[in-house]
Amino acid sequence: MIAENRRSRPHTDWLLIILVMMVAVFGILAVSVATYSTSSQSDVPLLNHIVESSFAMRQSLYVLLAPLILSVIMSLPYEMLRRYSKALFLAANLLLLVVWVFNRAAGVKAWLDTLWGFTIQPSEFVKLAMILILARVLSQSERPMSTPREFWKIMFLVGVPTFIIVGSGEMGSLLVIVFIFGFMLYFAGTPMKILWSFLAVGVLGVLALYAYMVSSGSESYRLIRILAFLDPESYSSSGAYQQTLSKITIGAGGVSGIGMFVDGAMSQLNYVPADWTDFIFSTIGETWGFVGCVILLAVYICIILRMLYLAFYTRDRFGSLIIIGVMSMLLFHVFENIGMAIGLMPITGIPLPFVSYGGSNMVTNMGGVGLVLNVTRNRSQSSSIPTPQVKTGIRRFQRLSGNRG
Repeated sequence: MIAENRRSRPHTDWLLIILVMMVAVFGILAVSVATYSTSSQSDVPLLNHIVESSFAMRQSLYVLLAPLILSVIMSLPYEMLRRYSKALFLAANLLLLVVWVFNRAAGVKAWLDTLWGFTIQPSEFVKLAMILILARVLSQSERPMSTPREFWKIMFLVGVPTFIIVGSGEMGSLLVIVFIFGFMLYFAGTPMKILWSFLAVGVLGVLALYAYMVSSGSESYRLIRILAFLDPESYSSSGAYQQTLSKITIGAGGVSGIGMFVDGAMSQLNYVPADWTDFIFSTIGETWGFVGCVILLAVYICIILRMLYLAFYTRDRFGSLIIIGVMSMLLFHVFENIGMAIGLMPITGIPLPFVSYGGSNMVTNMGGVGLVLNVTRNRSQSSSIPTPQVKTGIRRFQRLSGNRG
């Protein structure tokens, strides 16, 4: 009991901060390698390489802003997160709707141009708003969605951003939101029959959509990506082109990689399109090899497990579900991004957390970490607070794996 109280004490989790900042700083280095130009010299100091890359300089700016983002969100009154979760959810969806309506670009309408030359991706901010509102609603019941009123209320909250995102054509963010939704439902103690029903409906819906696109002769890039994933050899020069080059680039790195800023490297020659954003893992594989990839993956696993540990010892149900939501967001991003880079998942345009170039994604990920730190800093040790539902989810994992201990 004493040990559990010590683990549940309010504190600033410096281990999580250190792990996240390590990955973010590494991201600056990875972006500078991915954007290394043929006109640059390879034998100059590392700082010169970063300064010469406009992408690396911008990424450095985002990372420098990270401590400010963490500090601001950590310092917010804890009850403010609960009280204003509805307002934040409404604001995020309105911004998403603005982009959908006023963006004149053809195809995907996911970015909003600013006066300073930067672009904003509102769907990233919707993820955090979804986590907060779902944590608030799910924490109000020990068995969420067990009544018709609860069921339709939660479905409405998920349905609003889903409808707007589908209209915008950005399916990557939709997948993240669906994963967050399912993960939080699972750990909130939602009855398993409801979860299995959602899974069955989802699988049938995907199969029906796939059958419709095939039968109608659709030439949608989404269908081509699915077909390319199922049969990459037949689409090696079209839908699977980027993924095929990514696998070749990663394989070229071998065990220990070819090193940084190498003239003639595939990353320098822009062999893989967008290798500083969605496909930055291919640059990491070529530069640092299998060893570097494993180390990066190990740090990600440490971040995920640390959040699971913090959620387990957070007695406030609302706070524990916030941590679970942020953890699930990062987990899906890492799994999907690395999976599509090595050919195990279809291409979706989901960036690698803290590493891929992009301001909106960096702000969202750091904002999520800030929410986790806010919870751990303000959580109560009162024994009168109910045990968090996340323990139910962990016990479910134990039963599924056959571990009864």
